[in-house]
Amino acid sequence: MMQHIYENFTFPPDQSFTVRSEELEIKKYTSLKSHLNFEIVLLENCMGKRFIGDHIEDFEGDELVLLGSYLPHCWQYYNTIDKDRSAKASIVHFYPDFLGKDLLTKPEAILLNQLFINAAKGVLFSGPIVRQAKDILDDMLVASGLSRAVLMLQLLDKLALSSSYKTLSSPSFNIIENSTDANRINRVFDYIFKHFREDITLQDVASIVPMSSSAFCRFFKMQTNRTLVDFIKEIRIGHAAKLLMEGKYNITETCFKSGYNNISNFNKHFKDVKGSSPRDFLKQYRTPEAICV
Repeated sequence: MMQHIYENFTFPPDQSFTVRSEELEIKKYTSLKSHLNFEIVLLENCMGKRFIGDHIEDFEGDELVLLGSYLPHCWQYYNTIDKDRSAKASIVHFYPDFLGKDLLTKPEAILLNQLFINAAKGVLFSGPIVRQAKDILDDMLVASGLSRAVLMLQLLDKLALSSSYKTLSSPSFNIIENSTDANRINRVFDYIFKHFREDITLQDVASIVPMSSSAFCRFFKMQTNRTLVDFIKEIRIGHAAKLLMEGKYNITETCFKSGYNNISNFNKHFKDVKGSSPRDFLKQYRTPEAICV
């Protein structure tokens, strides 16, 4: 079973972010890693399995991912695509305000702010942006000073403008605060996280705001892009996945500790959210060899 390790990065005094490139080797790792800073990862010429929060999926070929603060992550590395080339990782560590907090308050930074919100769940990019990011990262590795910072802004701008991406981890690991009325939606989130193991009614949650049931349904769907029922299901299954990953409880115990009183309903919801049964999820997760970046 994988351990969870928190890392603490310190940047050199002459750098507001770091970028490095390294060849990947097959090693035995048993740890998910997380850290306060954001991370951009470009993997090249490899295949394996991706772990981001409670997301698990096979991958093959080049892979570009943006990770937010404290999001657990690990890549299992199985093989190379091109046997004549090594597998390679290019990694950037940074804070969203690396050029100052004022940057994110500017109207030109609207899309950048949304990108950083999405990073809380992990963002996987695809299509032309992967090659564009590689070219910029290659230039960043040899640049210095203000030229390097300009390249970093170009990279973030291209990521923010890209429409070829998907978010990875579930809301149980990170909540997207995408509401103009963050106080109201956060009160709802706080209630659900405290009570998701219990029966939660629409009326209970709507009274927190407070709103009528119909008005709350519209409000919640607009802020989260999902129904209350689906959101609670994702929270429960995300919690269940975390318990299974920790290895403290078996599947039946996990079912009842995640707000379910029916194992068949639990299995159905788990497959709806994770794409596999709890048993198959565990088989995917318990793989001994991994490369963490």
